Amino acid sequence: MKNKILLLGLLTLVSCKGSQTANESQTNNKQQNEMAEIYKINVLDKKGDEVSLEQYQGKVLLIVNTATGCGFTPQYKELEAMYEKYRDKGFEILDFPCNQFAGQTPGTDEEITEFCTLKYDTKFPQFKKIDVNGETATELFKYLKSQKTFEGFGKGVKAVAMSAMLKTIDKDYKNNSEIKWNFTKFLVDRSGNVVARFEPTHDMNDVEKQVEALL
Repeated sequence: MKNKILLLGLLTLVSCKGSQTANESQTNNKQQNEMAEIYKINVLDKKGDEVSLEQYQGKVLLIVNTATGCGFTPQYKELEAMYEKYRDKGFEILDFPCNQFAGQTPGTDEEITEFCTLKYDTKFPQFKKIDVNGETATELFKYLKSQKTFEGFGKGVKAVAMSAMLKTIDKDYKNNSEIKWNFTKFLVDRSGNVVARFEPTHDMNDVEKQVEALL
């Protein structure tokens, strides 16, 4: 009788453990399915190694296509200042050099990194040079553009100049989501939602305020 009771107890324990394992597996699968799309994207670091954006889950991200020889290149200084100020609060800047705009990033990945670190002392992650428009655009920027389209350059002298220049490049530039120039920025909240797009002419003080509001 005692042996029967012991056997029943062991069977119950095994059954409970099996049920618990199944429930844990279902929970993990559910969490995987619910993971924001941006975290399912892989990119290449500056050495060419594949990196999953899943590692940035739970952080506020500012994703930027950059250039080393552009009129907006000094924004590197403001970006680095922002990074130093908020990195300990869960903020990351992801830097993607791009040479699609007037050939203003002609160097190798090593040369780009050297330029940024020596001139602006940048410390935020810099990835391999990419394309952001056209058939060769990376999956990340295709996704970002699908989430936030172009809404104008705003006001001011630089905004007027950019509008005039873009009209000569793409007469329909106002009506598509393509990246217009270097230093376009996308803001991603802690849940992986793309919440804002800033054109290079956007006031950097306002960019910082919106970043801070998410931290």
